[in-house]
Amino acid sequence: MAREQDVRLVCFAHAGAGTSAFHRWSDLLGPGVTPEPQLLPGRDGRRREPRVTTREALLEDLRELFKEQPPGPYVLYGHSLGGLIAYTLTRALDDAGLPLPELLVIGAVPPPDVFAGAAFAADAPDDELMRILESFDGVPAGIDPGVWHRFVFPVLRDDLRLAASLRAAALDPVAGGPVPVPLLAVAGSEDPVGPPDVLQGWSGWTTARFESRTVPGGHFFVRDGELPRLLGQVCRTVGRSGR
Repeated sequence: MAREQDVRLVCFAHAGAGTSAFHRWSDLLGPGVTPEPQLLPGRDGRRREPRVTTREALLEDLRELFKEQPPGPYVLYGHSLGGLIAYTLTRALDDAGLPLPELLVIGAVPPPDVFAGAAFAADAPDDELMRILESFDGVPAGIDPGVWHRFVFPVLRDDLRLAASLRAAALDPVAGGPVPVPLLAVAGSEDPVGPPDVLQGWSGWTTARFESRTVPGGHFFVRDGELPRLLGQVCRTVGRSGR
């Protein structure tokens, strides 16, 4: 009988966010799985650092993350923009001949070959960008518009620029294309941005096994409990069997 190994779950959040969406995951994932939320520059504890807006700058920032990996298997999860980051990182690790994740999990984001309007709204006027965000509950109720425009919009706009850069690179025949690891796509049942049928398109972005799951919720189902419980089960399966 195979010995179950502990699994690291490296997580990337949606545009405009830090790591708060993952704050309860240590409890919700269950035993044997350690969440490792990754904080990009320009927010929270890294707010004084320049934000990254290109694939090259992103990979430079993440280079230390996998320079000396701890032993044992790991899984990548990315939500919305984070899904594009997780895919991009997997592709770059493969190109560099570095250890790959046992599984790549993408949540709440259309594949790069499917048009996603919000990803190209970085330079939209404030009122238009606000309407786009409101269309998928991207604006918290009762938010002070002045605070939102001053502190959130600059980060969000740069994250949308990063999303556009990552999508373009994924379609490049040299920098992009499928990854050679199993891929799981997770959709929210009520998500207008990445509905279940659209997330099925990620099947063309792996040369290995593809699976999909649907969980309750809209675009920000990352904040609910069903996703980490699902990922905990998936990671424990990885810990028992690997790929």
